[in-house]
Amino acid sequence: MRRRGKGEGRRRAVVVRTLSLALGLIFLLAVGFLWFAASLPEDVETPEQHTQAIVVLTGGGERVAEGLRLLAEGKGDYLLITGVYRDVTLPEILALEPDLPPELAERIELGYAADDTHGNAVEAATFMTRRELSSLRLVTAAYHMPRSLLEFRRTLPSTLIIAHPVFPQGLDQAHWWNDGDTAEVLLGEYLKYLLALASGPFRSEGR
Repeated sequence: MRRRGKGEGRRRAVVVRTLSLALGLIFLLAVGFLWFAASLPEDVETPEQHTQAIVVLTGGGERVAEGLRLLAEGKGDYLLITGVYRDVTLPEILALEPDLPPELAERIELGYAADDTHGNAVEAATFMTRRELSSLRLVTAAYHMPRSLLEFRRTLPSTLIIAHPVFPQGLDQAHWWNDGDTAEVLLGEYLKYLLALASGPFRSEGR
């Protein structure tokens, strides 16, 4: 009887420790998510500084249109749109901004190789190296910006990177707790950010 009681006590202690660890992990994840949501960009007040390249990560029409606008305004010398679907052509892209001066088309490149954010960074690195460029303006959704900067700074450590967020219609980022769809998007992106953060030690620099 005494031995059984000791065994039960140990099992209870293990269960209590396991539950405590699980609750602690959930608490840390929740606090981290609140920090992540609160730290997202809230406006597009980015430096006016000219960069040699403008890099747009696909995932919404607003991003591509913004990249074309920035190129037309002279904010960059070249425009790379990375992660483009195979069947999308440059004329289709240009149709998003009909008033774009025709001569700018020669300074636009479509990248078809990337299928995730890390791939975007690798594709951009290839583009930057080939053209011998050292600065870029990164255009993507505000909620996607932390992970994008993480991947780009790892892959292009010596490149000046200026964040240029865009804000997709339909996402109420400022009041995400009152909008289920926005909260779901932010939570999913937060988890992807954590995975990207954890994957860093397993990737060699520039890859």
